[in-house]
Amino acid sequence: MKYIVDKKTRPVYLQLYKQIRDDIVAGNYSYKTKLPSKRNLADETGVSVITVEHAYALLCDEGYVEAKERSGYVVIFRKADGFAVSDNIHTKTYNHNVEHNYPDFPLSVLSKTFRKVLNEHGELLLEKTSNLGCAELRNAIRRYLARNRGIHVDAEQIIIGSGSEYLYRLIVELLGRHRIYAVESPSYKKIEQVYLATEITYESLPLTSTGIDSNALTKTKAEVLHTTPYRSYPSGVTATATKMHEYIHWSDNGNRYIIEDDYESEFSVSTKPTETLFALSKFDNVIYLNTFSKTISPSLRVGYMVLPKHLVETFNKKLGFYSCTVPTFMQYVLTELINNGDFERHINRVRRKKRKDNII
Repeated sequence: MKYIVDKKTRPVYLQLYKQIRDDIVAGNYSYKTKLPSKRNLADETGVSVITVEHAYALLCDEGYVEAKERSGYVVIFRKADGFAVSDNIHTKTYNHNVEHNYPDFPLSVLSKTFRKVLNEHGELLLEKTSNLGCAELRNAIRRYLARNRGIHVDAEQIIIGSGSEYLYRLIVELLGRHRIYAVESPSYKKIEQVYLATEITYESLPLTSTGIDSNALTKTKAEVLHTTPYRSYPSGVTATATKMHEYIHWSDNGNRYIIEDDYESEFSVSTKPTETLFALSKFDNVIYLNTFSKTISPSLRVGYMVLPKHLVETFNKKLGFYSCTVPTFMQYVLTELINNGDFERHINRVRRKKRKDNII
């Protein structure tokens, strides 16, 4: 394979990682085949061996390859004509206490931001914002997602709401109660509680050590898959790269959708942000969800979802009358934290501490 990197564009290792990843997904490197040696690839691309090591380490982190002693790096991503093939090995035990206690967001930073927002915006904070959420916050989130999650969308695709449970209900109203939904088993209890409260039919799909069981996914009658690929709670299971592509392949069949709950992903110890189904999928049928409960405080009750582009008009016509449930003041506080870098500095501090403490 001939890879070309632009040394003037940083970081170089990410350029190399993306090209190799795309070749693996395309089948140019099949299952169990070896990647070029670090030295050969370094010579071919004109980069250092350390740069190649960084690219290969990311591929290992995300489950595309694995390092084998005296064998180099071997592809473990598998993709068949139908579903991606998985091992279907069930996790024997689940860690129901997988939730980690991360360092709190600095109270001094919050109090300083509160004062600044009050001083700068004054009576504007008493006014009602757009039903989708204030434009300033949606644009701040849009830029943040582009920088950190590889998600490139318009601000009109972003909806602000008071926490994930509220957004789950909006999604049900948007996609319809007539559909069958699928959830991971075990899953975050409130997901099932919301679906029960909205009186929709849902199926529970068992988790394996790599993600949702392939046989269960193949057989489900569901049209909507609700998944937490980074770290499912309470099991702690992370979907492999193979499994994430399997979910995407499943969704390319009729009028299907994926709800991607990106719980806790900001605190990945990887040197690059974890991949998202929203960014990987080409089908414009993934609804991305995240909140600030873990990253700032659960008392904020602020979350957001990113809609597929083709659903924006439908949402506005069907649900656009709903007022935003997050106070204007808190929306401007979050806008300031994201725009001035305090939000990302806190995330980076936590990630450094995790690496140091070796929290997995």
